[in-house]
Amino acid sequence: MPERDREIALLRREVELLMSERQALLRVVGSAAALIASLDSGRLPVGAVEAADVVATLLNQLSEETLQDALTAVHAEIEEDSGSA
Repeated sequence: MPERDREIALLRREVELLMSERQALLRVVGSAAALIASLDSGRLPVGAVEAADVVATLLNQLSEETLQDALTAVHAEIEEDSGSA
């Protein structure tokens, strides 16, 4: 049984490491989403707009649940456009 206990302990540490990395990545994604949402693309240099577009495209590929987890991780909320002017 000691071998099995060691394998379980290793798996537990690996899962804990993965969960810690997930939380770090969620904070990065949440911060990036909040930053992108607050940018005024009309006031940015072309290179920055292109980079922001890449980040926005990648953020949009995330599931709604993952993006919400990311925003929650940094205590951020992104206001949706009302669509009316």
